[in-house]
Amino acid sequence: MVKNGAKNVGDNTIRKILITQPRPETDKSPYFELAKKYSILLDFHPFIRLEGVPAKDFRKQKVEISNFSAVIFTSRNAIDHFFRICEEMKVNVSQDTKYFCITEAVALYLQKFILYRKRKVFYGADGTNKSMFDVINKHKENEKFIYPVSENQQDNEIVNWLKNNRCEFANPFMYRTISNDVKELFSKNNYDIICFFTPSGVKSLFDNFPKFEQNGTRIGAFGSNTSRAAEDAGLGVEIKAPQPQAPSMVAALEAYLSSALKKK
Repeated sequence: MVKNGAKNVGDNTIRKILITQPRPETDKSPYFELAKKYSILLDFHPFIRLEGVPAKDFRKQKVEISNFSAVIFTSRNAIDHFFRICEEMKVNVSQDTKYFCITEAVALYLQKFILYRKRKVFYGADGTNKSMFDVINKHKENEKFIYPVSENQQDNEIVNWLKNNRCEFANPFMYRTISNDVKELFSKNNYDIICFFTPSGVKSLFDNFPKFEQNGTRIGAFGSNTSRAAEDAGLGVEIKAPQPQAPSMVAALEAYLSSALKKK
């Protein structure tokens, strides 16, 4: 937590922001620069944790990874567990495999596992499913897609698009998303802004507080799927990323705080 004062933003005072992710490992994170610039307090607390599906359970789904020529990734977690399963099952992923990612940030994360080639790695222009579909549509001929998902969280829009476009695909689960208990966190703090990064994070909020009411709390959401999950849950989302001028959540918060202060 960064301990500073607080500045008035709009009609209300922004004192404390909750980032529903682990605290950055380095103090050089741009989050801390933001906190210093606007004299706000930041809390970092992950709302979810992941549990990998063991290879023996994955085998029960009868999906042969080597039969697929393209992979769809909507998160870094999916990338981690896809390659974990491949390693556990001793599957050699072909160098010709194509990767379709929801954002450039997710695409770049692939460098941790593969030799990154732009002709094999594709991503949407603005972080939306539609922009990713536009890219897939250009390359989908003769491809067989595997779309790794969480056991309890998948994007039906992606599944429906693949079905409607007559794509051959499988969407096996490779990990489970488990909601963390955050009741004590909220019993001790009042947050003016809560930033979510996955639909599972939104689900965790309501797992902890089934009758949660927004009551003026600003909601930030990273990714179109997260925004949609928040809105489907009845939350109003004021801070969205990625956007052309705000590729990260930090940039989106910066733009929001700066704009609100100018209105004073």
